[in-house]
Amino acid sequence: MSILGTRVLRTEDPRFLTGRSIYTADLTDPRLNGAAHAYFVRSSIAHGVVEQISTATARQAPGVLAVYTARDLPMLPVPPGLRPLEPQMHRAPLATDRVRFVGEPIALVIARTEAEALDAAELIEIDIEPLDVVVDAHDAQRDEVLLFPSAGTNVTISHGQQEADPRLFDDCEVVVEQDIVNQRIAVVPMEGRAGACVWDGDGRLTMWLSNQGAQASQAELAMMLGIDTAQVHVITPDVGGGFGAKVRCEPEHAVIAAAARLLDRAVLWVEHRSENMLAMHGRAQHQRVRIGGSRDGTISAYSLALLQDAGAYPRIGAMLPNNTLRMAQGCYDIPRVETSSTSVVTNTVPVVAYRGAGRPEAAAAIERAVDLFAAEIEMDPAEVRRRNFVDTFPFQTHSDVVYDSGDYPGALAKVLAAAGYDTLRAEQRTRRERGDVVQLGLGLATYVEITMGAGTENATVELHPDGTVTVLTGTSPHGQGHATSWAMIVSDQLGVPMEAITVLHGDTDLIPVGGGTGGSRSLQLGGVAVQHATYDLVEEIKKRAADVLEANPNDIEIDKQSQSVVVRGAPSTAIPLGALAETEDLSAYHVYKGESPTYPFGAQLAVVEVDTETGFARLRDIFTCDDAGKILNPMLFDGQRHGGIAQGASQALYEEFVYDEYGNPMTATLVDYAFPTAADLPEYSLSTQETPTPHNTLGAKGIGEAGTIGATPAVHNAVIDALAPYGVRHLDMPLSPQRVWQAIDEATVAPSTRRTWINEYTVD
Repeated sequence: MSILGTRVLRTEDPRFLTGRSIYTADLTDPRLNGAAHAYFVRSSIAHGVVEQISTATARQAPGVLAVYTARDLPMLPVPPGLRPLEPQMHRAPLATDRVRFVGEPIALVIARTEAEALDAAELIEIDIEPLDVVVDAHDAQRDEVLLFPSAGTNVTISHGQQEADPRLFDDCEVVVEQDIVNQRIAVVPMEGRAGACVWDGDGRLTMWLSNQGAQASQAELAMMLGIDTAQVHVITPDVGGGFGAKVRCEPEHAVIAAAARLLDRAVLWVEHRSENMLAMHGRAQHQRVRIGGSRDGTISAYSLALLQDAGAYPRIGAMLPNNTLRMAQGCYDIPRVETSSTSVVTNTVPVVAYRGAGRPEAAAAIERAVDLFAAEIEMDPAEVRRRNFVDTFPFQTHSDVVYDSGDYPGALAKVLAAAGYDTLRAEQRTRRERGDVVQLGLGLATYVEITMGAGTENATVELHPDGTVTVLTGTSPHGQGHATSWAMIVSDQLGVPMEAITVLHGDTDLIPVGGGTGGSRSLQLGGVAVQHATYDLVEEIKKRAADVLEANPNDIEIDKQSQSVVVRGAPSTAIPLGALAETEDLSAYHVYKGESPTYPFGAQLAVVEVDTETGFARLRDIFTCDDAGKILNPMLFDGQRHGGIAQGASQALYEEFVYDEYGNPMTATLVDYAFPTAADLPEYSLSTQETPTPHNTLGAKGIGEAGTIGATPAVHNAVIDALAPYGVRHLDMPLSPQRVWQAIDEATVAPSTRRTWINEYTVD
């Protein structure tokens, strides 16, 4: 029986649960003994010209070793993160003549202790001449206030069909349109950004980073420092959460490395929570949807126009609409689809990738649009979805992506059955007829997302004389459970117990090439690379055993139960696996190239209760069915779903990062920035479905972001559904008590009015 597909406890957890994990702040490498502490002085002005920086007093403060500004640390500017972004929108690692957002680093204090560095930072005086500020993306698009005058525009990139087709909706009986704000949110990982660094006598940098990919960070560090990549050694210790926001090296990391070189001393920087809130933001997308079709529920046309707020400097955030446009039509076979996007810079924190990175935004748009269409034609939203699903695979969309495999009706049916959809609708009707204070809302979302099954990843599997195995992987876990998963894959072929398998990652000296972790790529690229490296190792084992046993390699087989090799039909010939590695290394290296992305999908139903007197919306239940192909480990699969659902629901109900008109952050602490506790979330009902992808030998698709993608529109739709008797058709997220209460207070429809569905959906 194969271990693959079974619930296996995470081998990483004892270390994490007993406090033996090593994060950047916990490093004990002797090279870091006596490391100095770094603290950044940041702009309190959203936009202005830096006139003067006075550091003399700070330099004389107790414990201070150095104070650096951009003049002291000549470094290469950070170019826009991805081509073809506007090339003139560079960022200096430390601000030079201009600052463009509150929180932009201007100076660096190095001191013996963190407290001394912080105290000295308070003594630095910075004179900034304020400039006009642009915070709203629509205002930025008008180019009246320019962040980069030399560029002549705030637009950093545009995609898609900028001129709308006036005939797109000509044959539609019903057309609905809506502006939707997919609000800016903070990433809030448990561990913020962090780095520790030391230079050796040969001028080589070793840097420890809380990061999702050592190899990419190595290249970026070398670029910013102006040195060869071979002079940079990056190590990734345990990482306390990334969610896509730590896929790249940060300017601050390069600054502390440059400071350590100049000071000739090891330096440690661990970001405070207040700093992190001014550094990691996601989403920030403005959407205009139009959807049209017939009163029989058929959707004929859909358009999506996006305006992406990239923040002050265009990096990956400016490119996120690419993913949104690619996945615009979701699970639906819509004859005509039109998409466009524009990304602009504003005087706000640069936007980074956040769990789903453009795909949740696509699902949020199409799933709200489908519910708006269903409300307009007075048909149950489950029935509208069922009538428009893609049902033939592979399926090529209007954005030229090809869905590999799927069963969208099956996922929806499982969710509706698990929830008792008919019973819930009956409960809802009863509450509406009674005029209950607490109204029930049901919100559906079906989703399909693109995950990175295309690309390359490498793995090495080494067999040791004592029978243990080491796996070297180019992926970089930060909670995904790679140590467990990769050990399962190796154990499945060799029979070696999982506790005898060590997985190493995140060290550019050990693993010079690797893609890291992001875009739900790990299992379908990194895991498959491990699988194929183990295949190759098995063949090497058979060849070596054949030489020892003087047999044909085709007659050699591995006895997994005894972890030995035998000649088929002659068990007395058994040789322990480890014995074959005693005289010479026995290992295999494999580079796996994935040819095509994969497309996980699923359905979610959220059940909310809305107190109409206070506006408070409580998530009572959530039912999901997620299909990510073949499941390697159901425990890890469910763990990813749990976290994703929580984050998706949180965006719908709680989270929003807000600026005032002057670019001052209004929700920069956890006192002001809301998100749920465990007590605010219900038990999840998780159904599974397995539709393997043909694109890799594990049959696996990604699962890391799926929960987030489905949960946000499901919960959003549920709250709007609860407010339907009041005539509310749409509210932007987050659906806070204040926002919901105001909508009820301004309602123009009597609460006794209740929606009547045409062709009510019945669960088979």
